[in-house]
Amino acid sequence: MAELAGLVQRLEVAVGRLEAMSSSGGGGGPAAASGAVSVYVEAYDNLLSGPVAQYTALSQKIGGDVQKHAELMKQAFSCQRQFLVTASNSQKPSDSVLTSLLAPVSKVIQEVQAFREKNRSSPLFNHLSAVSESVPALGWVAMAPKPGPFVKEMQDAATFYTNRVLKDYKEKDKMHVEWVHAYVSIWTELQAYIKQHHTTGLSWSKTVSHHFGFTGSGGFSLWRPTNRNALFASLNKGADITKGLKHVSDDQKTHKNPGLKAQGGPLPSGPKPFAARPTAAASPARTLPPVLELDGKKWKVENHEGAQNLVISDTELKQVVYAFKCNNSTLQVKGKINSITLDNCKKLGLVFDDVVGIVEVINCKDVKVQVMGKIPTISINKTDGCHVYLSKDSLSCEIISAKSSEMNVLVPNKDGEYTEIPVPEQFKTVWDGNKLVTTATEIAG
Repeated sequence: MAELAGLVQRLEVAVGRLEAMSSSGGGGGPAAASGAVSVYVEAYDNLLSGPVAQYTALSQKIGGDVQKHAELMKQAFSCQRQFLVTASNSQKPSDSVLTSLLAPVSKVIQEVQAFREKNRSSPLFNHLSAVSESVPALGWVAMAPKPGPFVKEMQDAATFYTNRVLKDYKEKDKMHVEWVHAYVSIWTELQAYIKQHHTTGLSWSKTVSHHFGFTGSGGFSLWRPTNRNALFASLNKGADITKGLKHVSDDQKTHKNPGLKAQGGPLPSGPKPFAARPTAAASPARTLPPVLELDGKKWKVENHEGAQNLVISDTELKQVVYAFKCNNSTLQVKGKINSITLDNCKKLGLVFDDVVGIVEVINCKDVKVQVMGKIPTISINKTDGCHVYLSKDSLSCEIISAKSSEMNVLVPNKDGEYTEIPVPEQFKTVWDGNKLVTTATEIAG
């Protein structure tokens, strides 16, 4: 079945080439009229018939939600190929026309991400998340002057979830391991493709002017222009390229130089959601010692009691933070990283700059989370008492909760204060004749 799916993918690529070669009407330009496909479109076809076809074939073997997700991804790559054919035969158009040309890719990106959110209970949720977090990489066509690094950043955003898939299946089903390698290789190969053909941005034709009208079979039919900022926000989700990162030597790491811990400085000024709480005069003896160290790509913060100045600095995008059994403490994470997880923590205050993946709060009690920059998703599970302080740049954050209570989201006002809004905990479900409809009740929260 996998071999057949790969063959079908390669045949579709070949058909796409023939369609491009036959579309000589409507101002398609000399390249189309002469039956030629541009060098960079042909190179993109190699990407489709290689790692994309392999990923699609393995997704069909796994089946279920992974297969459905892959069908959307296949559509996204097909839309991007069509866009590249147009770009190869055209001079760069006005912003309004460019927005219309990008709309099909943007639409599928949103569908890929929506599929994941609609299937959070799926047993293959980690697979869906890996794809959903990295699919904005297809927005490289709107990035300049560094489209390659942008794709790398989006690829890194999937690492947290691909690692989970590897951990869950490496001893059970090697096919899922192969799936991870095939999917990751798509973005690795795309970076190499961009470096060769679009180093500083999408290469438009310098000699041909396309009329951008309806061109018949194989041509581009314009979509109604959408809001440019909204479109590019969708394409460039997480697009703030990390700046100022540097190699961390041992004398700069807080876990190898305890003296640096005292240099972390206070938490950011402004609202003070994390005021130090009174702690017992003497903490009970603990079985395990406190830990603050970097293990590979994971920052481990474990078994801290009454630690009010835990700071992780000199971070890198590929890194994750895992805080476990930290009580009556505060943790500050500087820079941009992949993800943060709080597990079995009580009365912990977390403040961080930027996270490109997700912040997860699991099995916690009375915790406070403050974002200073951007975060796409915060997940709260099996937690009693969680206050989330959003920044003005993170108001579009999605907050997913389950089996939790006493949750509040605090939204910044123009005067610097916060408005506190409870997250619903009580719901009403009715049968409308076709499906169950669930809504939050008036007294929820």
